[in-house]
Amino acid sequence: MIYTSTRDKSVKVSASQAIAKGISADGGLFVPTEIPTLSLDDIKRIGTLDYIGRAKEILKLYLTDFTDEELSMCVEGAYKKGKFSSDKVAPLHKLTDSAEVLELWRGPTCAFKDMALQLLPYLLTVSAGKTLKDTKIVILVATSGDTGKAALEGFKDVPNTEILVFYPVDGVSPMQKLQMTTQEGNNVSVCAIKGNFDDAQSGVKAIFTNREIEEKFKHNNLAFSSANSINWGRLVPQIVYYVSAYCDMVNNGNVKLGEEINVVVPTGNFGNILAAYYAKEMGVPIKKLVCASNANNVLTDFLTTGTYDKNRAFYCTTSPSMDILISSNLERLLFILSGYDDKKTADLMAQLSSEGKYEVDAELIEKIKSSFAAGCCDDTATKATIKETFENSNYLIDTHTAVAVKVYEDYTGKTGDSTPTVIASTANPYKFSKSVLSAVSDEVKSTDEFSMVDELHEKTGEPVPAQLANLKGKTPRFTRVAEKAEMKQVVFDMLGISKSDINS
Repeated sequence: MIYTSTRDKSVKVSASQAIAKGISADGGLFVPTEIPTLSLDDIKRIGTLDYIGRAKEILKLYLTDFTDEELSMCVEGAYKKGKFSSDKVAPLHKLTDSAEVLELWRGPTCAFKDMALQLLPYLLTVSAGKTLKDTKIVILVATSGDTGKAALEGFKDVPNTEILVFYPVDGVSPMQKLQMTTQEGNNVSVCAIKGNFDDAQSGVKAIFTNREIEEKFKHNNLAFSSANSINWGRLVPQIVYYVSAYCDMVNNGNVKLGEEINVVVPTGNFGNILAAYYAKEMGVPIKKLVCASNANNVLTDFLTTGTYDKNRAFYCTTSPSMDILISSNLERLLFILSGYDDKKTADLMAQLSSEGKYEVDAELIEKIKSSFAAGCCDDTATKATIKETFENSNYLIDTHTAVAVKVYEDYTGKTGDSTPTVIASTANPYKFSKSVLSAVSDEVKSTDEFSMVDELHEKTGEPVPAQLANLKGKTPRFTRVAEKAEMKQVVFDMLGISKSDINS
């Protein structure tokens, strides 16, 4: 399997090179030059395996320069018994007659990012051993909340790595912030920035593509990589759980092998739903991919009109992990559906950079609409959905999952589509205790985060994950707040090198 860049398809790298580099030197994202296929017989066979076995079967189709022994070590380390609170790793919960919730938050940080970020350190370590011998990997992460903690937890004390996470100072929940700023490990660092997630993400990309820094890093046996979903090593593990979910639906008798399902995904950066698109293109019988957005509905507008325009108001919502206006992984979809047209993709990304918007042609938007539907909901609807879901189904969901549930309800109401559906659930509700508590309780008595956790538990009976409860009373290790323009200096400070050393 060969990988190329969305902005220069003359680039040819292996899977391990794509994972180690994280992003192409031209600023493009690595994608496989072909999508492997699964027959219905393959899906039936994979369905007889446990999650670890399923992951091995899917990943080996993409990571062809990994030996079977290397892949087994990676997958078994990531998903071994005890790391996730369900033996199924990503179990389904029946919500209605036609909809099931895919619980992707059973990992150590209570968010769906664990599904990939428990595996990525293993993949990156193996990849670096193949392509970057005797080099320390410097991992830079921009987060809107969940990626940061999951990456920190996955990479803490991993030999020969350093990881630095940037998050928007006012753009994450109190629990998300506490998870990151109290992170243990000798190779980790966290910094807040004044701005939003898009500022953090563009700042990280600018550092990645700075040739002067890259050359100096090479001389010092340092190399950048990413744990964001711009890294193929983050995206490919997410394909697995959509294949696995279909297998479980067949095994549970909820669909017959070959019968189509819909998939609804709450997303801001487009990575989670793009993974479902890859599963669909591989042969998983997925009829429609429904993209769910909050008030920052740039993806809803694009998927329905063909115009992507980030020149709009930015909202800090109760579903902060989706508070994003620049959806990086959309670039991969544009590249694929344009027939791997690197020039067209590069031109669209240049327009986005210079003008803040672009418009795709009629042929491309029709291709997109054939696979995707989209909807959005604001905080008021999110709150009402949490309440209704708890009262009607006795099931507690977080603010991001609620966006997906509401968009699903709107979609079925508008289309009459009763296709069996998987709704991706991306976080444990206790990560957003204040918002969830105010949704299910008419009167909130608590004033601090952990009192709200206790009150939510008393109200719902939902168990509090120990990894969140144990944060109570912890003192933050990382308190630095920087301007976007200072992000490079923060990286230098973490590594103990001066800016003059870089510029010399």
